[in-house]
Amino acid sequence: MEGGGRDKEQLLALKVMRLTKPTLMAFQPMSSDSRDLCGDLIRRLNESDLSKPRGLDYFPLGDLLTLPQNFGNIFLGETFSSYISVHNDSNQLCKDITLKADLQTGSQRINLTSVGDQPVPELLPDHSIDDVIHHEVKELGTHILVCAVSYAHPSGERMQFRKFFKFQVLKPLDVKTKFYNAETDEVYLEAQIQNITPGPIYMERVSLEPSPQYLAKELNTSDGKEGRLYGGVEYLSANDTRQYLYCLTPRPELYSDNKVLKGVTNIGKLDIVWKTNMGEKGRLQTSQLQRVAPGFGDIRLTVESVPDTVTMETNFTIVCRITNCCERSMDLSLALHNVAGQGVMWCGVSGRQLGKLPHNESLDIPLTLLPLTPGLQTISGLRLTDNFLKRTYEHDEIAQVFVIDQDTFQTM
Repeated sequence: MEGGGRDKEQLLALKVMRLTKPTLMAFQPMSSDSRDLCGDLIRRLNESDLSKPRGLDYFPLGDLLTLPQNFGNIFLGETFSSYISVHNDSNQLCKDITLKADLQTGSQRINLTSVGDQPVPELLPDHSIDDVIHHEVKELGTHILVCAVSYAHPSGERMQFRKFFKFQVLKPLDVKTKFYNAETDEVYLEAQIQNITPGPIYMERVSLEPSPQYLAKELNTSDGKEGRLYGGVEYLSANDTRQYLYCLTPRPELYSDNKVLKGVTNIGKLDIVWKTNMGEKGRLQTSQLQRVAPGFGDIRLTVESVPDTVTMETNFTIVCRITNCCERSMDLSLALHNVAGQGVMWCGVSGRQLGKLPHNESLDIPLTLLPLTPGLQTISGLRLTDNFLKRTYEHDEIAQVFVIDQDTFQTM
């Protein structure tokens, strides 16, 4: 970026250039499983690639150095560095020179000059005033670098001029999130991160900063190695996407006494740190991630314990938890409905009274069932009635069990 040249009536010239490092040629190896039929062919292609670094198989940078040919791209989270030079092109002495550089974004104006507030007393012919500015880019869109120069002409007249340099800040990563609500108030967050820069980047850290209501646990492990989900390959090639998974659990102090954590939509923020192929660091933090809080209605029914496998014609027990989610107390009764042809049947008294259940309180009830048909069977037919309002809540498909025939199993 250069604003060279000087106006006809000006004695000073202003130049602005972006400071960038040379880059190493990117190497994008093709990977394959050792059992693939084309594994040897892919290995030979990688070995013959001109950009492949010597002695390294999957390192994303080669041995060849390339110099920047243009202004290049500036991505959100990177540090913008620029060299500013005010040069006296004339054969006359200029005095009281001031240099001011501001960066105008879509929402603010930031002063970047480090020369100082006091004017430079004088500038001899063929001499210059130099300054280097740095700024971590935190906004997308159009940025304008405004450089203003003011000085005293030998005639005593005060002269000044300004130069404008416009550039775009691009998005380096495309982040997509999905939420999965578990029955136990846990929330699973899946983050898909895509590299939309033209070159590879090294993923240094991807972490989740949870909101005050939750505790976060990373599920990004492979072979028991924390943070090594993708083995030894920690970089993202251009347009590649990776997925990260997190589990958020309500804090115990906010979820005591079996109270329902309702209406909490703020989950937290993703903090992503990466490095370019020359080690320059970039950081991106998302805005507060929000989910649609699940609605449980007046009554919430969860299964606290259920066996995975049961034997046919042998009773088994499950434990159900009933939580009053409405704003009043409820007087509940329990009914168990058996349907002809159902694989598992309820055993016990149907229509019994459970008593009053206050607001935000829970009640655990053990229930007995008899499996009659082998295979994967669904438990349905539980009915809860609020005797105050004469309203019935139907709960079907609350759990599944696998029923085996013990005689057939022993014969096999």
